[in-house]
Amino acid sequence: MSKNLKGKHFLTCEDWSKDELDVVFNRAFELKDNFYKEEPHLYLPHKTLFMIFFEQSTRTRNSMEAGMTQLGGHAHDLTSDKMQLSHGESAKDTAIILSRMGHGIASRNCFYGIGAEYLNEMAKHSQKPVMSLQDDIYHPFQGLADLMTVFEHFDKNPKGLKVTISWAYADTHSKPLSVPQTQILLFPRYGIDVTVANPKEFPLSQSIIDKAQKNAEIGGGSLKFTNDMDEAFEGANIVIPKNWGGFGYYDVQDYLQNEDQCKKEMKVNLEKYHDWICDDRRIKLADENVKLMHALPADRGHEVTDEIIDNENISIVFDEAENRLHTAKAIMSLTM
Repeated sequence: MSKNLKGKHFLTCEDWSKDELDVVFNRAFELKDNFYKEEPHLYLPHKTLFMIFFEQSTRTRNSMEAGMTQLGGHAHDLTSDKMQLSHGESAKDTAIILSRMGHGIASRNCFYGIGAEYLNEMAKHSQKPVMSLQDDIYHPFQGLADLMTVFEHFDKNPKGLKVTISWAYADTHSKPLSVPQTQILLFPRYGIDVTVANPKEFPLSQSIIDKAQKNAEIGGGSLKFTNDMDEAFEGANIVIPKNWGGFGYYDVQDYLQNEDQCKKEMKVNLEKYHDWICDDRRIKLADENVKLMHALPADRGHEVTDEIIDNENISIVFDEAENRLHTAKAIMSLTM
């Protein structure tokens, strides 16, 4: 199975079978054990990864770059302003050239209606594996780290686990839909019961919801939705309070044609929901042994209070962040 993954693109977990994902998780746990024992694990000696970031990054950038070093290779940290992308070079030409010079390409492009198409265009023309570091639809590396963290703190067979993914207020920027959408697609495949809470003006994309429902039917999990954050928290084993923008409220083409107006409407809608926060009152609605997860960075005091995210009996966000390293290394070592 491992050999079959060499050269495989990693644009979304949807393109990977459950058996293939299980190979990734097994490798991730192996690599985490190697890391803690300080045992060399040079799966990619002298190999090169090109990383193209259109947005800022902390966990993704460092997990990939540190991961390549620990696997014996090297990562080039690129930004669009340092490349001919800023002068209009196409995804096709970029992919052809970089895949002739190295062994893998990874990119983050979260522009709504653009990002996933850009990555898919690169994958179409690259001779080497292309990996999504997040786009406007999916964040597959985050999904892997999230599920690995679930395995560690609960069970590697998490069937019946109750996970709440809730929209939460944040005033930093309109965050992509990709994290919650990846979670609702992936978690039910492993038998997890997912509840999504969101205000009506902040839905996820209907096409993703439809696919996630099918994944739940096949995987034995479940997926339900509510516009009541309190209801979603009741009895939850894991809560994930996470802001996302109102992109799913609009048709993609309508949004792209009327972007400024849509952004103004999203800002007005955002201000209606300051009370959507994970605080002490809400956490008490969940299971007594509830755990908090978050992809980070958390908008403290808005998405979640300090007393919850800093509570070591509840918060496992730093375990989750660390697992970005081990799952990234697993994918790179298997595909490159």
